[in-house]
Amino acid sequence: MLRSTEFGDVGRAVLMDASIIDSITGRLLAHPPGYDAHGELIPDWAPNRPFDRPPVYAAVLISLIARPEGHTVLYTERASGLRSHSGQVAFPGGKLDPEDFDAADAALREANEEVGMARDETRVLGYLPTYYTGTNYLITPVVAEVSPTHPFVPNPDEVQSLFEVPLTRILDARTYGAFRVRRDGREHRTWQIDHDGHKIWGITANLTRQFCDRVNGGMAR
Repeated sequence: MLRSTEFGDVGRAVLMDASIIDSITGRLLAHPPGYDAHGELIPDWAPNRPFDRPPVYAAVLISLIARPEGHTVLYTERASGLRSHSGQVAFPGGKLDPEDFDAADAALREANEEVGMARDETRVLGYLPTYYTGTNYLITPVVAEVSPTHPFVPNPDEVQSLFEVPLTRILDARTYGAFRVRRDGREHRTWQIDHDGHKIWGITANLTRQFCDRVNGGMAR
């Protein structure tokens, strides 16, 4: 049981966290960003040969989980049996299906399929600009606040495990380091986050940093 002083501390933390969510919402795009089919797409890393087909539309969910101690951000570790990016850390998400109304619909559907996140416990706050990958995916990041009433359960066909990182840490520039990888004889650099034995890098770390910079007005604290 919490003592009265502890309850006061928790209450103040909840109020402060609500203020943070309001601030975040004000800095996000209110609607999914459009895409100019005739515009030039610049990938996060340049493949040797340009693609001769349209990009694959996808969406990911940056979930801000409301916890008594403060909001956290949900990440998944992809199942080892998946054909692509197996074992890597990712946000819930995937390709847009024909029946999806928009990017938010797709991201929420994927989150439900991957970790059992209930739609009626989510509130979409806004969107980040699209992110074009070197593998020809055009990703729309969807940001939502989630107030779960039950634990998330990984779908073993897609998710090996899941974990949460405090939102305050995500918004702190000191959290981010550099990850370097070689492709086709060239070195590429992405952001990297180390948290409790998990290494977040590549697209997921870059999207996390994009979220951080957006919330902090273009420069992380």
